[in-house]
Amino acid sequence: MASYTAAKAPATIRSQTLTRHPHLIMQTPTTAQIRTAIKVLKRFGQHINHNAAHLVIKLPETRFGEHVAARAKVVSIEQVTRIQTVAAQLEKWRDDLLQQRRQCVSHHV
Repeated sequence: MASYTAAKAPATIRSQTLTRHPHLIMQTPTTAQIRTAIKVLKRFGQHINHNAAHLVIKLPETRFGEHVAARAKVVSIEQVTRIQTVAAQLEKWRDDLLQQRRQCVSHHV
């Protein structure tokens, strides 16, 4: 019940909280932080592929084993595709931030 009442807090209380706690406001990450996130995501995709391949090798050559192997491949492809989508979005965001910074610098010069 407490979470329900907290969700109904007036806007003035929420703005006062942000005024008193400015560190709660999310800041735009640096391009280096975004680059690191992209690397982590790509390595995670590689890890998923590696684990799926390892699982397929360990499975017995039975009908059930083949079914599980096929399912593992499908799931890993879906997961890696989602990861690649997020990584591409981050790359676009990073490029946009770099472009904005370049424009800012050229306007200041």
